[in-house]
Amino acid sequence: MKRLSLTVKLAIACLSGALLTLAYAPFSFWFVTFISLTSFILLLNQSIPKHATKLGLAFGLGWFGAGISWVHVSIADFGGIPLVGSMTLMLLLSAYLALYPAMSSYLLTKYFPPKYWPLALPFIWLFIEWLRSWLLTGFPWLSLGYSQIQGPLAGWFPIMGEFGVTALVVLICCTLATDLANKKWLASSVIVATLWLSGSTLNHYQWAKPTGESAKIAMVQGNIEQVIRWTPEQDQPTMNKYKNMTADHWNNDVIIWPEAAVPQLEPIATDYLTAIDTLATQTQTGLITGIANYNFETKQAYNSLIGVGQKLQQEGSDSARGQYYYNHDNRFSKHHLLPIGEFIPFEDWIRGLAPIFDLPMSSFSRGSYQQANLQAKGYYFAPAICFEIAFPKQIAANLYHNTNFIITVSNDAWFGGSHGPAQHLEIAQVRAKEFALPVLRATNNGITAFIDHRGHIQSRLPQFKAAVLSDRVQLVNGHTPYRVVGDWPIWCVTLVMLAFAWRMKNKTNKTNKTNKQT
Repeated sequence: MKRLSLTVKLAIACLSGALLTLAYAPFSFWFVTFISLTSFILLLNQSIPKHATKLGLAFGLGWFGAGISWVHVSIADFGGIPLVGSMTLMLLLSAYLALYPAMSSYLLTKYFPPKYWPLALPFIWLFIEWLRSWLLTGFPWLSLGYSQIQGPLAGWFPIMGEFGVTALVVLICCTLATDLANKKWLASSVIVATLWLSGSTLNHYQWAKPTGESAKIAMVQGNIEQVIRWTPEQDQPTMNKYKNMTADHWNNDVIIWPEAAVPQLEPIATDYLTAIDTLATQTQTGLITGIANYNFETKQAYNSLIGVGQKLQQEGSDSARGQYYYNHDNRFSKHHLLPIGEFIPFEDWIRGLAPIFDLPMSSFSRGSYQQANLQAKGYYFAPAICFEIAFPKQIAANLYHNTNFIITVSNDAWFGGSHGPAQHLEIAQVRAKEFALPVLRATNNGITAFIDHRGHIQSRLPQFKAAVLSDRVQLVNGHTPYRVVGDWPIWCVTLVMLAFAWRMKNKTNKTNKTNKQT
């Protein structure tokens, strides 16, 4: 690599980052992650920190420029911004996200010689990725671990979560790169064989066991076009469509409608919700739907999920009285809001600059970080609205001893036929695997799917089709180690590795200094 010019190295780094896109859904070539990251780390070998930072930036531009190119669809199609402007915004977003691998590259090359990289990089990478998941509300999309849901490391998800699997990926790639640079194979062979074989073995173990009981659940995919979702004259046709599509499915235990399936504000839609509540109660069905709630007294709006119909198991009851009244307590309000889409940073300054900064429903308030589970016919659902499913700590905070399912609802119509919705589904699969709980994913236009407690897609609907997906979902009993202890073990292990690398580096430096003096 020393013979290559910096310009050539930058081009290779960018291509290596772009190649990562193939490791994630819908492509799911999990092994590409190891090719891409190992190649990038090889480029860093013998690079001074200044050049390493540039290489990290180039890698990040390729990684996110190709990986989240679906953001451009929403900006260009629904943001009201010319092509040049939308491409500029996309480039700025990719450049911001590229700062994180650039920081990792700088810290690694600044403070550690290459032979200690396998010990040092896992903690450095995790720390920088943690920053990415937190700063400016966080955007942890395309974290490396997600690419391994189909690979041999998948068995580690229930033990150390996606965060820990990311650390394993970094460890493997760094060891491979170090051995390739030194033309040695022992360390990398042992680590790859050990982690892959153990992951494959662990993948056969079920941390949660089916109880023998199941719930019959239906999810309605209305396929409402994004351009008419917030058009007032389309409110009633949309509500009628969901009601009519549900008419033949009241024999299910629970019915789920997606994010903001009811397009009217909740105080305005109370008559409609009361009618649905009564119908669901009469058929002994629980129904969960997304809706925007605007409280005219407090002047606050919330992106919410609410439960109507039968709340508890009451087999044989002939009561037609439902649970619903405005602002009743069987509800969840989204906590992790999407910048621009659901709240406007520096709103007073940028609200009127372009249509994208004045989208409908872009002034929501945050719900609490921890909320009660939604209830429907005696089952308990831990909710996540849209990209909240990408925050495992928030999901874990809302799992209780009696939680039966994780439910995530979304409207991915913003992203058209891009690979964004497939990546979103992949993230939901990882959450199911981490917590050994079924994940029910209801969306407006796809990809609606049932995911079992092992992270496997049980059944799904095609995109861009109005349809109802009904299936029986097994109830399970048991907890994964990751659900119990979270990320602390991997933080501790990687920190010890970093400390050992630092000590060994200082010891080597001291020895070299002594030898020079003598």
